[in-house]
Amino acid sequence: EVKLMESGGGSVQAGGSLRLSCVASGVTDKKTSCMGWFRQAPGKERERVASISLYTQETYYSDSVGGRFTISQDNSRNMVSLEMSNLKPEDTAMYYCAASDKNCQSADTIDLWGQGTQVAVSS
Repeated sequence: EVKLMESGGGSVQAGGSLRLSCVASGVTDKKTSCMGWFRQAPGKERERVASISLYTQETYYSDSVGGRFTISQDNSRNMVSLEMSNLKPEDTAMYYCAASDKNCQSADTIDLWGQGTQVAVSS
């Protein structure tokens, strides 16, 4: 069974930076096609923030984080990271690592979720 474990959340002031990491562990008979980060703020739907194709390295960023967040993959450690800079109060949410053997376009296509890590940005 594959599990995703996030780390790196915390509290920062606006303009600050945080780095989230997600390590995949375990064995599966399915091939993971993409990994990504979603976030969910209270009272809002879970939304895709960034994702990366494990085959093509193609990345996606939502309009709200483009230019501020960078997703990267470290195959040797089965890890995906999200470098977040110039954080804004509206980035405050629970951030979830996600993996899929199909695509990472929406929460509906995700096969595996991490437990989540909280990011809080104060003004």
